[in-house]
Amino acid sequence: MAFSEIKMPGVCSVFLLVVLFAHYSHGFYLPGSYMHTYSTSDTIFAKVNSLTSIETELPFSYYSLPYCKPLDGIKKSAENLGELLMGDQIDNSPYRFRMNVNESLYLCTTSPLNEHEVKLLKQRTRDLYQVNMILDNLPVMRIAKQNGVNIQWTGFPVGYTPPNSNDDYIINHLKFKVLVHEYEGTGVQIIGTGEEGMGVISEADQKKASGFEIVGFEVVPCSVKYDPEVMTKLHMYDSISPVNCPLELDKSQIIRERERISFTYEVEFVKSDIKWPSRWDAYLKMEGARVHWFSILNSLMVITFLAGIVFVIFLRTVRRDLTRYEELDKEAQAQMNEELSGWKLVVGDVFREPDCPKLLCVMIGDGVQITGMAAVTIVFAAFGFMSPASRGMLLTGMIILYLFLGIAAGYAAVRLWRILKGTSEGWRSVSWSVACFFPGIVFVILTVLNFILWGSKSTGAIPISLYFILLSLWFCISVPLTLLGGFLGTRAEPIEYPVRTNQIPREIPARKYPSWLLVLGAGTLPFGTLFIELFFILSSIWLGRFYYVFGFLLIVLLLLVIVCAEVSVVLTYMHLCVEDWRWWWKAFFASGSVALYVFLYSINYLVFDLQSLSGPVSAILYLGYSMIMAVAIMLSTGTIGFITSFYFVHYLFSSVKID
Repeated sequence: MAFSEIKMPGVCSVFLLVVLFAHYSHGFYLPGSYMHTYSTSDTIFAKVNSLTSIETELPFSYYSLPYCKPLDGIKKSAENLGELLMGDQIDNSPYRFRMNVNESLYLCTTSPLNEHEVKLLKQRTRDLYQVNMILDNLPVMRIAKQNGVNIQWTGFPVGYTPPNSNDDYIINHLKFKVLVHEYEGTGVQIIGTGEEGMGVISEADQKKASGFEIVGFEVVPCSVKYDPEVMTKLHMYDSISPVNCPLELDKSQIIRERERISFTYEVEFVKSDIKWPSRWDAYLKMEGARVHWFSILNSLMVITFLAGIVFVIFLRTVRRDLTRYEELDKEAQAQMNEELSGWKLVVGDVFREPDCPKLLCVMIGDGVQITGMAAVTIVFAAFGFMSPASRGMLLTGMIILYLFLGIAAGYAAVRLWRILKGTSEGWRSVSWSVACFFPGIVFVILTVLNFILWGSKSTGAIPISLYFILLSLWFCISVPLTLLGGFLGTRAEPIEYPVRTNQIPREIPARKYPSWLLVLGAGTLPFGTLFIELFFILSSIWLGRFYYVFGFLLIVLLLLVIVCAEVSVVLTYMHLCVEDWRWWWKAFFASGSVALYVFLYSINYLVFDLQSLSGPVSAILYLGYSMIMAVAIMLSTGTIGFITSFYFVHYLFSSVKID
């Protein structure tokens, strides 16, 4: 996954920053990971993450292939909840670096490859699997030329297959270039939120902090055929002569049975002017950046213009109706009541209880929870509290926020239940349903996908232990907080209807076309605010790109909220004008129907932009995760539209004096 991520929950970060502000008067920098400085000849070991591919989206362990293992054995790095859910598996590696020491080293020679290893290596090569290596929390970057343009990739391939050939060749020699910047302590307070947690470098640590910082990590991968008889006489980390990457296939290391593969690498340290706070800039440069900005700006302008026109027309229409009605004397009002048309006719039915009231309350409660989680996360990201250096913590933070916002979900659902029923009876059942509805949907989808991942022996499969952790968080934090929120909802001041509801429902006039067509069509306007960002978000998730334009995402979120509210209100008003008083669900789906277009766009993206995705397993995984995203968007946007429409209808009918 490629979202930029944070290492601590948002609330904790804010609290800690407030404390630090109170104690330190120096300027500070929040880069996202704690700065390390190294002295010359200091030893640094690279780490390896899961092997990934944009063709299959199934991550596998690095050591599932016959690579060299560290002398002291394989050790897994501590992983957070988000990393486990995303399928990251970070292990130590034998690749050793000594600061400012350029060297060419031998690692190991494998035993003769057996049939299973050859089959696995060939499969991973043809599925375009990438090796993801990390040094000082920086992913390794490979720069390749395509059509005369430099293209940056994170990771390097397991191997390659030459055009018009059935043979595969393994990458067994790596030429590393490590960019370093000489740092001298300046007394600046540096706050980090990376792998090592929060930390401050104070003036007392200036001398200790002085040294060299790693600000870049690049690789040129090669395939080199060695003589195994010569190489097996060497020991790990013995020096070898520097190697030029061969262009001839007969000098490259082929993958076939009984072959013994020798692994080697070279390291070159290069001084750089890049400063440590800017070292992630190279990773965050998105291709087609100009198109990205102009497309979003264009989308914002068009949507704002359309929404403005709709809102102005709507305000003038309603205001004119109310003004004309209130200027009449009582006799004229009584006469007008007999000749009423449009929304004024449904005054005795507009607040009639909708179909499936409990389900509506549950969906509104979950929508409040999801909207709050998304808003807080994006705001924190937009203000720079998140960094791609902190893998997995975006997802971890979102889960923690979702759990604690259960109190808001329970409150909103039970309060709406009281409005609809006029009593608090049954609030516990509503609260339980809120706590289990959306998490239950996600749990079922993830369980099905997890069985598929287990069958594929992918590191993306959620371990059984993590299942128990997630269930514990669900039932020990989310459910009690949702019940607490429901209890607070029973104690909140009730919202009274401004008009009485008739005992006998009014007949709804026949329509030439189903009203649901209009409701479904309304989702196109909110979708217009989303689809540009959706493309970049999907690319970051499925094509391994970094997404870091949270400022624009925040603007899009704000605009989406406004458009959802306006579209839902306008649709509600239009239905009331044709004497259709069943507005509750239509208000929800007028804005919530954007989820249908998001899911259809996801399918379009799968067909036309993810053409490399191969196999039914990968497609099922993609559609499963897309379904979760679409349901979350439906609940969130539907809730925004419904709440706005409810207060609009309440205001509209409280402004009319009808006995």
